[in-house]
Amino acid sequence: MSEVSSKPGKSALLSLFKEIFNWYPSHYPSEERKLLFKLDVSILIFACLCYQTNISNAYVSGLKEDFSLNGNQLNYFNVCYYTAYVVFQVPGLLLLSRPKLARWLLPGLEVLWGVCTFAQSRVTTVNQLYALRFLVGMLEAPVFAGTHFILGSWYSGPELFKRAGTWFICNPLGTMVSGYLQAAAYTNLSGVGGMPGWRWLFIVDGIFTIPVALLGFLIFPGIPGSPQPFYLTESDIALAKERTRRAEIRRPGKLGLDVFRRSLKRWHIWVFITCYACMIICSYPSAYMSLWLKAEGYSVTQINQLPTVVSAITIVASWLGTTVAAIYPTWVIYTIASAFCLFSTLCMVIWNIPRTLKFVAWYLFGFSGCLSPILYSTVNTIVKDDSEERALIMGAMMTFGYSFNIWVPLLLFPTAGPDGAPRWKKGWPVAFVFYFLLWAGFVSAVLLHKREKRGEIGTAPSETSVENTETIVIENSLNSKTGCFEVLNG
Repeated sequence: MSEVSSKPGKSALLSLFKEIFNWYPSHYPSEERKLLFKLDVSILIFACLCYQTNISNAYVSGLKEDFSLNGNQLNYFNVCYYTAYVVFQVPGLLLLSRPKLARWLLPGLEVLWGVCTFAQSRVTTVNQLYALRFLVGMLEAPVFAGTHFILGSWYSGPELFKRAGTWFICNPLGTMVSGYLQAAAYTNLSGVGGMPGWRWLFIVDGIFTIPVALLGFLIFPGIPGSPQPFYLTESDIALAKERTRRAEIRRPGKLGLDVFRRSLKRWHIWVFITCYACMIICSYPSAYMSLWLKAEGYSVTQINQLPTVVSAITIVASWLGTTVAAIYPTWVIYTIASAFCLFSTLCMVIWNIPRTLKFVAWYLFGFSGCLSPILYSTVNTIVKDDSEERALIMGAMMTFGYSFNIWVPLLLFPTAGPDGAPRWKKGWPVAFVFYFLLWAGFVSAVLLHKREKRGEIGTAPSETSVENTETIVIENSLNSKTGCFEVLNG
C-alpha cells in the first residue's frame, strides 16, 4: 500500500524536476527551440558578464587606510553613485524602448564604464573618486532594469521567469568574483608596479569589461525590431514577432508624453514603485556583512571571502526560486523567501545572539535573491500590453527605489558612530518593517491583477481563446495528472 501511495509523489517530484530544467520544451517546433537558444546565448551571456562590483571590497582592503577615510565616506561614495543612478533611470529605459537604439545602448555604456573603472585605479584624491562614482552610476543606470525590459520583450511565461532568475545571479556572481579577485590582488599584487592591491582590482575589472562590451556590439540583439544581428535570420525575426503576438506583448509604438498620462492613471506604477522602494530600504544592510567581519577582527582575506557564501545562496535562490515561481503561485515563493529574510532581520534587531546564529542570519539573507527577479518578471507579464509603460515603470521603480539610497543610509545605516555599522539600532528594525511591506505590496499586486483579469473575462468572454494561453500571467500550477500547465488566459 505504501509503495502504491508513494508513486504519485515521486511522479510529481520527477515532473517538477523535469520542468525546472526544461528550457526548450519538446512540444515547441525545432525552429522555435533554436531561436530560444540563440537569444539565450546572446542576451544572457552579455548581461551576465556586465556585472562586477568593487568599491566596498576596495574600501575594506586598503582604500580606507590609503586615503585616511573616516566617518561616512563609504556612504558618500554610494550617494554619488546612486544620485546619478536615479537621475538617468527613466531616460535610459525610455531610450532602450526605441528599437533603433536598443541594440547599441548597453554595449556603448559598458565601454564607457570600463574607461571609468580604469580611471578609478589612478585616483589621487577622494574628490576624484566621488566624481568617478557619479559617472559610473550614470553609465550603469539602465543596465539592470533595462535587461529585464529586454527579456520581457522576447520571452513570456515560464521562459521569462527562468531567464530572469538565471540572469539575476550575475549580480551576486559578480560580487563573488570581485571578492576573490580582491583577495588575490591583496595577496599577490599588492606592491606590484608600486600600487596597492585595491588599485589592481579596478584594473582587473577594466580588463574584463572592455572585451565584453565589444562582444556586445556583435551579439546583443536589442528588442524585436532592432537592427538584425548576424546570427538571426529573417525567419528567426518573423518567428520572434509571431511569438510576441501570441503572448500579446505589444511592440513599441510612438514615444511621447502620453506614456506618462496613461501610466499614472493605472495602479501598476504606484504599486510596483512602492514595492521596489521597500525592497531597496530593507535589503540595504544585508550587503554589508564585510563590515561586521571587520568589526569582529577577521583577516582581510576572510573579510573578502566569507561573504561570498551569501552570494552563493543568492545565486541558488534566484535561479531556483524564479524557476519554481514559473510553476507554482508566485505569491507562495515570495512568502517563503520573505519569511527567511524577516527571520534574519529579527536576529539582527536582537543582535546579542550566538555568533553561529548570526552567521546563519547573514547567510539566510541570500534567499532574498529571488525577490527582485520575480518582481520584475511580474511587471513584464502584467504590463505586457504597453511597451512604453513597461519601460517607464521599470525605470521609475529604479528611480524611486534608489532615491532612498541617497539619504536613507546616512540616516539609518551610518558607517560610524554608536549606532553605526554593523549594529544599526535604528536601521535593522526599519528593515524588518519594510521586508513585511514588500511582501504585502507584492501580494496586493497579484490580487489586483487577478481581479482585473476576472473583469476582462467577464466583460469580453469571446476574446478569450485557446491560442492566447501562451503566457502564464501570475498564478501557474502544475497539473498533477498530465504534467501540463494550467494557465490564466491573457
